[in-house]
Amino acid sequence: MKKNLDYLLIGPAYPFRGGIAETQHQLALALQEKGRKVELLTFRNLYPKILFPGKTQYSQEMFPEKLKITRLINAYNPFYWRRVLKYIESCSPKFVVFRYYTPFLAFSYGWIAKRLSEKIIRVALVDNWIPHEKNIFDNDLNNFFGKQIDFFTTLSEFVAKQINNQYKKPIWSGFHPINKNLLPIINQDEIRKELNWEQSTDYVLFFGLIRKYKGLDLLIKSFSTKILKNKNIKLYVAGECYENPKKYFKLVNKLKLRKRVILDFNFMNNKQIQKLFSGADIIAQTYITGTQSGVTPIAYHYNKPILISNINGLKNPIVNDKTGEVVENDPQSIAKGIIRLLDKRKKIEYTSNIKKNISKYSWTSYASKWEKYLSKINRQSNLT
Repeated sequence: MKKNLDYLLIGPAYPFRGGIAETQHQLALALQEKGRKVELLTFRNLYPKILFPGKTQYSQEMFPEKLKITRLINAYNPFYWRRVLKYIESCSPKFVVFRYYTPFLAFSYGWIAKRLSEKIIRVALVDNWIPHEKNIFDNDLNNFFGKQIDFFTTLSEFVAKQINNQYKKPIWSGFHPINKNLLPIINQDEIRKELNWEQSTDYVLFFGLIRKYKGLDLLIKSFSTKILKNKNIKLYVAGECYENPKKYFKLVNKLKLRKRVILDFNFMNNKQIQKLFSGADIIAQTYITGTQSGVTPIAYHYNKPILISNINGLKNPIVNDKTGEVVENDPQSIAKGIIRLLDKRKKIEYTSNIKKNISKYSWTSYASKWEKYLSKINRQSNLT
């Protein structure tokens, strides 16, 4: 019996962990709240162990309630892909939405999308189009996938522009919403006692998976500049390291920063996120490349001003909402930005602006605008 779904969302979902999986859950829940029939189709196998740089791909959290999640796709074994096609056809969805964030998925997604019934509308929800860490085959893989897609949707204006440079297909430029499952803010004084953080010290938090393109080395070096050298400011780095962590420990030791830079290279669950963001004063994103970031909406939720690199796309919400400082990618500029951001008057201004703007970043708002666009563009396509 066919299910006649409104949306089948394809991509990482529970039991896989991470920001993309969680946002798949959030989008599905937001659509369900609107009365839509939604299911998630995720992977039996996502990355081969040899290609996965982290400790585990799987979540330790509880299964998300109210969601139907099916594990069926093997991202790198074509033997399973015909089963996926049959399953999709049995769901009879109006829209199949491919969550696309790496060219690694281009073959499996593209093969499946190409063979779907013409009645099914193929949508891409794109986090990144041009990868942060480039490969010679990226453009070819993106092109193979993109040719199979009817409509593109994104989480940032900058990514939409990247896709538009390659295709003249309909593209909706979205934003990165704030997840509803984030825990509430804890009183800073109380949580600092639990974390064993000094009350009189200012804490800069660098959060998320550690990869070369995120510029953590530049942030660490900024703490050895004359600007910050004698300031009562500490850096807390929290996130699993997807490269060799030794280089960061060596850098901290070389610059004699062991008392001022704390490296916690572990994956953080929701409870740990709550504690760290509640305890910190500001959030640093000193990326070398980037289009948008899931760290920004977390910072908004916890009402923390943001230090952001001067990169188009990444900096846009901070510039538009006036919620932080934009800096160049060098230790001196970063150090100056930290001092400006920690100024009491600036902090009050930035936190006030976060409160003014936070409501527009809800998943309810995103789902409504996203769905309205898909309905509109689908009607237009049927008329031509």
